Amino acid sequence: MSQDRVEGQFGGQSWDGLIVFASTTSWDDTWLSEKHLASHLAKLAPVLWVDPPLSALTPLRKPAVRASAKGPRLRIIGDNLARLTPMSAPGVSRPVLHEIAEWATRRAIARAVRKLGGRVSALVVASLDDLLHACKADITVLYGTDDWIAGGELMGIRTSWLEKRERRQLGRADLVVCVSERLKERWSRYARRVVVIPNGCDTDAFAAVESVEAAPDVTLSPPIAGFIGHLSERIDRTVLERIAETGASLLLVGPRQRTFDVERMDALFARENVQWVGAQPFERLPAYMKHITVGLTPYTDSDFNRGSDPLKTLEYLSAGRPTVVSDLPSVRRIPANLIHVAEDSDAFVELTLLALASPPEEDLARQRIAYAVSQNWDARAREFLSVIAD
Repeated sequence: MSQDRVEGQFGGQSWDGLIVFASTTSWDDTWLSEKHLASHLAKLAPVLWVDPPLSALTPLRKPAVRASAKGPRLRIIGDNLARLTPMSAPGVSRPVLHEIAEWATRRAIARAVRKLGGRVSALVVASLDDLLHACKADITVLYGTDDWIAGGELMGIRTSWLEKRERRQLGRADLVVCVSERLKERWSRYARRVVVIPNGCDTDAFAAVESVEAAPDVTLSPPIAGFIGHLSERIDRTVLERIAETGASLLLVGPRQRTFDVERMDALFARENVQWVGAQPFERLPAYMKHITVGLTPYTDSDFNRGSDPLKTLEYLSAGRPTVVSDLPSVRRIPANLIHVAEDSDAFVELTLLALASPPEEDLARQRIAYAVSQNWDARAREFLSVIAD
């Protein structure tokens, strides 16, 4: 079907008050804050999700996004929810080609908005890409879930280039929404208005943990300490190694950064009491969570992590699980009796072993779940809509 014929697919759907959400990850990729927020916003207002630009080579590097290259670039994927996949030439990480990809993405957004019709209530951009003027909108919003400068340092991206783009983006946006007070403090120097909306959690998914069938591929003996998330430079691998050295069962669920201390991680995975099941679809996570006795959020004390707000901690709590977390600013908003906060690696291992050995506390589990429900993505989406309408 040609691009000119796509408009007919949207008959009967009103797109007035549209929220355009330009993301850093494909809809087909890992569920991160952006996808959670956008999918819940779509329950309240029409949403156009914009994938990052896709080249012919992208599916070779990321098999999960292979489906993105097929079918029309603009299509409906749910009630009140449309998706746009802009195309680009390979090599968008290079400065000149990156600017061309930004131009192509702006053009694709403008065309998609015209096809959908209706007023755009908000243009939300979740990156430093030059997209804030892609279409006319009542308000432009920069949505930040991580410290871009600190993240760039981890990936070896030139800091001066990132700082220039960050200041430009912060200055252009009508509103900046971030997930932590640490980010607000830093970004308020350059932005007109900054509001903190922490990450939420999908409590509907994890509330069903006890009723779902446990993932059949897990072979570890209970009790099990579990980590669900991206195994990357931000994780304190020493904590995971030390927990494994005690003989405790350790389940690791999530993708692996290919450059993340390969030899040490391979040695960790090779232990008989450790099992890594790789990346899993979000819908399958409750089946793995069912095996977990104690949830782990072992983060290093870095600039990047100090500005973050880990999703996984709330997901453990939404399943009622005891949770051991590194002492970072984001955990201080969680009631102290619901989590075990570790000041260093020694304390983290000690608290994990203590939690594994402790009998379940049903009342405390109910309190954890109730707190997580108060922080769910439905509440975050309503707060987001309230802020952009203010």
